[in-house]
Amino acid sequence: MRRHVALALGSAVLGCAALLSFAIAQQKSAASNRPVYSSVKELMESIIDPSADTLWNAVGTVVDKENGIQELVPKTEEDWLNVRKAAVRIVEGGNLLMMPGREAAPPGTKSETPGVELEPAEIAALIRNDRKAFDGFAQALQALGVEAVRASDNKNADLLLEIGARMEGVCESCHQTFWYPPKGSAQ
Repeated sequence: MRRHVALALGSAVLGCAALLSFAIAQQKSAASNRPVYSSVKELMESIIDPSADTLWNAVGTVVDKENGIQELVPKTEEDWLNVRKAAVRIVEGGNLLMMPGREAAPPGTKSETPGVELEPAEIAALIRNDRKAFDGFAQALQALGVEAVRASDNKNADLLLEIGARMEGVCESCHQTFWYPPKGSAQ
């Protein structure tokens, strides 16, 4: 009897493992076959930049003549929830950036600041030629988003400020690598 139960359990475990392997393979295949509708530029303008601005503007110090020194920190549950939502968008925006087949900008788009920013075709070529680095920046952005979710859940304004500074570094490094002309080049 025990032997029959053990055999049945063993068969069930092997069956579940096979089904799980099949499901994971299907999920990976589906993810790479999903249609891509928006460009990197559109994701940045619609999801990532506004979400990063929410995080960056949530905590800090403002000094002006009219109001003097003001410490910015989320004060209400709604404020903290808005920060958390922005952090979630940063996390998922990283996933969207890593989807293969995404163009740098919509067709026909030209640089709004030639000489300061590369043309979309040049950006796309740089991304294609170093996809690993581009995805690495997206993953670093995601990791910071995950930290910001935790910081907002714990209402940790100091950590949120520090995460914002690191996020600025990741964003600027990605832009230096893929968006701006190489230093010393004449465009």
